[in-house]
Amino acid sequence: MSAAKITSTHAERLTQVRERIARACRDSGRDPDAVRLLAVSKGQPLEALRALAAAGQRRFGESYVQEAMVKIRALDCPDCEWHFIGPLQSNKAALVAENFDWVHSIDRVKIAMALSRHRTPDAPPLQVCLQVNISGETSKSGVEVADLPVLAEQVATLPGLRLRGLMTIPRPTDNNAAQRDAFRRLRVASEELRRLGHDLDTLSMGMSDDLEAAIAEGSTLVRVGTALFGPRQLAG
Repeated sequence: MSAAKITSTHAERLTQVRERIARACRDSGRDPDAVRLLAVSKGQPLEALRALAAAGQRRFGESYVQEAMVKIRALDCPDCEWHFIGPLQSNKAALVAENFDWVHSIDRVKIAMALSRHRTPDAPPLQVCLQVNISGETSKSGVEVADLPVLAEQVATLPGLRLRGLMTIPRPTDNNAAQRDAFRRLRVASEELRRLGHDLDTLSMGMSDDLEAAIAEGSTLVRVGTALFGPRQLAG
């Protein structure tokens, strides 16, 4: 695909996704500005990221550290915001802490402590979300809802980090009621943490196939890959 075609196609997809978000917000009685769009760019070529950045997209989500480092350096976009959204091992924590703005996938205090330890003291706090296994799937990462208060308390005290909210990837389903039920449970968990004194403002939930249900249940950040980029093009 030519560079011009990439730019045109991705700009059109970006417009379509933004319209979906705005429509979902209107249907739910919410302000469209209350929902941010994260372009899930893992496995996508640099040219596609350039096309979206040229069209005004500034938030990108990556899951593979080495792939992300190449893109961050090559895109060279000072006002872009980089979100790490995949499983994170301790041996990759330094690179993530030094080069990302957000981490969505904290599910144990060991990882949070490693990020805190490696965050440059003169950098802004690393914005973090706790990943919740809302559907109880053994194949997925995430803390159980019952264990959230303890983990939140531990993470909130770590220097260099700012606890912003919760993230989840629920069990896939085409049933709107089931989608909303999973997202509702994450919202309720967030509300409970706020009652415990945590200043949370982020619900990272909703993807290409279920963003409408997520927005209806209070999502503030939707993570969209396929609807923006098409099928993943790089191995990883």
